[in-house]
Amino acid sequence: MTFSYASFSQKLPDWIEANQRAFSYFGGVTKTTICDNLRSAVAKALWFEPTLNATFAAFAEHYDTTVVPARPKHPRDKPSAEGTVLIVERWVLARLRNERFFSLADLNARISALIEDLNHRTMRRYGKSRRALFDEVERTQLKPLPATPFEYAEWKVAKVHPDYHVEVDKTFYSVPHGLIGRRVDVRLTYRAVEIFFDHKRVASHIRSSQRSGHITVNKHMPKSHQRYANTTPHTLRKEAAKVGSNTAIFIERLLSARPHPEQGYRSAQGILSLARRYKSGRLELACERALIINALSYSSVANILKSGLDQAPATSEVVKPAPPHGNIRGKTYYQ
Repeated sequence: MTFSYASFSQKLPDWIEANQRAFSYFGGVTKTTICDNLRSAVAKALWFEPTLNATFAAFAEHYDTTVVPARPKHPRDKPSAEGTVLIVERWVLARLRNERFFSLADLNARISALIEDLNHRTMRRYGKSRRALFDEVERTQLKPLPATPFEYAEWKVAKVHPDYHVEVDKTFYSVPHGLIGRRVDVRLTYRAVEIFFDHKRVASHIRSSQRSGHITVNKHMPKSHQRYANTTPHTLRKEAAKVGSNTAIFIERLLSARPHPEQGYRSAQGILSLARRYKSGRLELACERALIINALSYSSVANILKSGLDQAPATSEVVKPAPPHGNIRGKTYYQ
């Protein structure tokens, strides 16, 4: 019996969906599934030991079928499939050549009707239709469909950053800090991000739609970092605004200048702590002066306060002309 389905590509999501639809159409699962060596199915098309794509391997395990890729350039490994391609070209594609469709759903609805016509058409060789032979011989040989649908997931390899996070789709997820520098496997589903090391799950997070954000579990942090666990850019900006507008702008620019806002937490908290030593008014003036000279660091603000430059007018630094000297040519030399 023949099944056919149109998709936009042969990429992994489309490939998995096509296989799901095929098993659903047949109403059961074959003990063995023979496929081509497309990249979405086979990661390494080795002659003796082909390696399946991790997602397709998980799909096969979920459906309890053994996937055996055909050998490269050996179409005779799957003669029934190769013959069916020619039949579909004649009885489906050829009949669609003069029709136009404006959505994939409309196209597949038309293909489905043509496939049903093909499967109910009596074959001369057997005197029966494909559907009749399937119901008579093959249906009882199929395994039942799994009770739950397959959850699509992609697998990726990532390296743990020095800040004990891994990057997945521009979002950063924490792992135990002892894995810094190690390579881990990431299982990415629509809802969750699971991280595995040495075949053991070491972290699990709800997948975030926010780009460039950090999802951090306190237990993953070193003890020296856990004191900052409840700190966020929002709380730092809120505290800075209590000091004054210049301090708020300074903290905002300080955090924005770092690749990850968390890298500026310690500096920002240090700057805000200066308000207890030098009072809020002086800190506000020091931040204003640091913004003027674009010195975005804790040490710059601390030095301004320590030297008392925050008390000096910003325009008091006048550059004095150099005294007359025989070796100084002066502006008339260039006229």
